[in-house]
Amino acid sequence: MSQRTVEDEALLDAARECVLEVGVRRTTVTDVARRAGVSRMTLYRRFPDVTTMIQALMTREFSAIVTQVDREAERLPTGRERLVAGAIDGADRLARNPLFLRIVDVDPELLLPYVTTRLGQFQLAVLASLELQLLEGVRDGSIEATDPAIVARSIELSLRGFVLQTLAEGAEAAREPELAELRRMLDRYLTP
Repeated sequence: MSQRTVEDEALLDAARECVLEVGVRRTTVTDVARRAGVSRMTLYRRFPDVTTMIQALMTREFSAIVTQVDREAERLPTGRERLVAGAIDGADRLARNPLFLRIVDVDPELLLPYVTTRLGQFQLAVLASLELQLLEGVRDGSIEATDPAIVARSIELSLRGFVLQTLAEGAEAAREPELAELRRMLDRYLTP
């Protein structure tokens, strides 16, 4: 993935504002350029189309969650504790993220490929983080995982299901008990 510039970040900030206001499908290059205070051609030089720009926005926004929860979990003593805490906190934060919620509310069909047929950059970042933490837990003896790549994929699928389920009507009331159960499930799954 290429390194983003300050200008890219400003364009993605403008795209985020547009998506939060009108949704993905109604966000246009013209609207983003106007909001960012640049010409359409400037935007096209950085992102060839709206789809690419929105993908970059989602990757930036959602990958920041992974980075933040990993950083916060660093203080925990074992790989298993760090992985479980980060996974639970990350799933909860994603399910509450304003951009994610807006996409689900206005353009939910855009998420279908990421649920059924392909992994996006965010999901790949989650898998990489999980696999690294699994290896750390195996090294410190707090995790049993004969194949960390398969275990990482299994955990990501569980987290994905949790995030999508929490979007159902009335799911907010069950969030805390379900997070506790998900935490217990992951901890027991990984315990040697």
